[in-house]
Amino acid sequence: MTLNIEFFFDFRSPYSYLAFTQLQPMDVALTLKPMQILKVMERVGNVPTTITCAAKGRYARADLGRWAHRYGVTLNPSDMKANDGEAMARAVLAAASSAEAADVAAALYRAIWSEGRTLAGTAAVLSALRDAGIDADTIESRIDDAAVFAQLEANTDEAVERGVFGSPTMFVGETMFFGNDRMDFVREELARLENDQ
Repeated sequence: MTLNIEFFFDFRSPYSYLAFTQLQPMDVALTLKPMQILKVMERVGNVPTTITCAAKGRYARADLGRWAHRYGVTLNPSDMKANDGEAMARAVLAAASSAEAADVAAALYRAIWSEGRTLAGTAAVLSALRDAGIDADTIESRIDDAAVFAQLEANTDEAVERGVFGSPTMFVGETMFFGNDRMDFVREELARLENDQ
């Protein structure tokens, strides 16, 4: 039986990008749950301290470089304030399958965190997908559907209900793990569940 990881994330989180690079190669079913992290944080009483605290922001930039080096990934961020995180989230939700959703997420993460591209709206998001070789016609036809907007809101509500307070958050079963630096614990939980089967 294939084990599953639920991945709650917001594209504007660099640590979510780093976690995603580690989740992709795992032999698991990956359920992508893009959410609106600022709404989650507001509702649970959290604040984005790497933004509000200059000292923590400076530290985070150095820390991200260390993690990118450890994971062997390129870190070349774009203008996070200008990026349309919700359009990127809706592109994932508009994908025709979970495999396509993973390809969409990988292409968008690569664009904004590795290639330094700013995706400031739906047109830019779709252009990045096409540049990555993804057939974005179906995504374009669905990205602004009411059902896609509703799913993004539902993911955000679910995140709050399940105790999520930041991005990335992963669930293995009902066990929650926050942050890209918890990947070893994720792997240990997967191994434990596999041994119990």
